[in-house]
Amino acid sequence: MAKYKKKRVRELQHDRFRDTTMGLLERLGDKLEGKGRAILYGIVGLVVLGALIGLYLNWSSRKDNEARRALGRAITIATTPISATPSTNPSTPSFTNERERSQRAVEEFQKVSAKYGDPYRAEARYFAATNLLQFDRARGIAELTELSKGNTEVATLSKFALAQTKESDGSLDEAAQLYRDIAGQKSAIVTPEVANLRLAMVYEKQGKRTEAADLLFNIVETSRKAKDEDGQPELPTPVASEAGKQLEKIDPARYAQLTPPTPRTDLPF
Repeated sequence: MAKYKKKRVRELQHDRFRDTTMGLLERLGDKLEGKGRAILYGIVGLVVLGALIGLYLNWSSRKDNEARRALGRAITIATTPISATPSTNPSTPSFTNERERSQRAVEEFQKVSAKYGDPYRAEARYFAATNLLQFDRARGIAELTELSKGNTEVATLSKFALAQTKESDGSLDEAAQLYRDIAGQKSAIVTPEVANLRLAMVYEKQGKRTEAADLLFNIVETSRKAKDEDGQPELPTPVASEAGKQLEKIDPARYAQLTPPTPRTDLPF
């Protein structure tokens, strides 16, 4: 009985609110008449629409935060150092070998992929695929191949991981084609400089030393000629520095043809 009373009070309060609100709308509508009434209901509609948008954005923000935390937990598991001594803290994951860690990481990434939409779903699938390579290589390769289709950042990362896998497995022709494709995309996530460095290493493994030297020479030469917005020489990137080391090893004569590095004049030392 008490529950019924409380329910009824809420119903009566709701009715009073409805009557008061509708009464105000009707009185204001009578004053506006004709088009004024349409304008009034249009304004009310916009207010309701704004409230719904606000509710959706608030819900969406919560889901985004939840997805980021879940993806972060999975990444933490995937990057946990391997230790022969298990952790005594039950809240801290510990793994004695890479296979065990990768299997657990795949489980966590698959949970994220199943529960959330993109971009978290695609990112989780990519991370799961790279971990699958540790214990189910064929399945990991199949997943990376599927993910590599398209022009998204995840597609580029998947294609690069696939190229590295093919290179590691000795499928050098396939790896070279993938690296060439990535270089041609001019992506910011895997730059042409990075893709061409790996392509040069594949060429070197294939015995194509001239092609490898050409790529390495272009990477280093472009880096040495680059200027910043103040007209000062750009500092060499780690990729350009590595390309220089590889070129000197593969073709010392070609390395000697490089433009000498220009020292910056704005540095204190």
